[in-house]
Amino acid sequence: MPEKTAKPASRPAKKTVAKAATASKKAAVKPAAANKAKNAGPRAATPAEPRLLSGGNPQIPKGYGDAPVQAYIAAMPGWKREVGRRLDELVERTVPGVRKAVKWNTPLYGVEEGSWFLAMHCFDRYLKVTFFRGAALDPPPAQPSKVEHVRYHHIHEHDPFDEARWADWIAQASRLPGERM
Repeated sequence: MPEKTAKPASRPAKKTVAKAATASKKAAVKPAAANKAKNAGPRAATPAEPRLLSGGNPQIPKGYGDAPVQAYIAAMPGWKREVGRRLDELVERTVPGVRKAVKWNTPLYGVEEGSWFLAMHCFDRYLKVTFFRGAALDPPPAQPSKVEHVRYHHIHEHDPFDEARWADWIAQASRLPGERM
């Protein structure tokens, strides 16, 4: 019976050794690139002015509380800034303890955590105010939505600001179940 001879241990292929060397070189370069980005200087740390998206809607980072909403209002273009400021003040007066946030570049107003009753959004020719349960308001805002219970009111530049109508809508909306987002 012939004896089986042991095969010599296989040696690593040249390609495998070359790949390992290349990978270790790349790993050595990464920390230097990370340090370069970290030390980009004071200009990189300075927050930029909000960018206006299509329709003039300010691009504001997501955030909760009054500060992000005030940043959105401050960045609103032209006549919309004053209307946004008046609407924000009216919501605060009408709904004590209102909660605020900016999500999806849109200020939101609510009465409980994560539940919203009103939003506003800039477009070229108007400011769109969304009532998430607007169909239940008396009288309901004029603009319908694809969503059955949502209604909109569009404020144009020369439209009168009927503070009594707005306060009534805001008060009604704040007592209705909010939209969870």
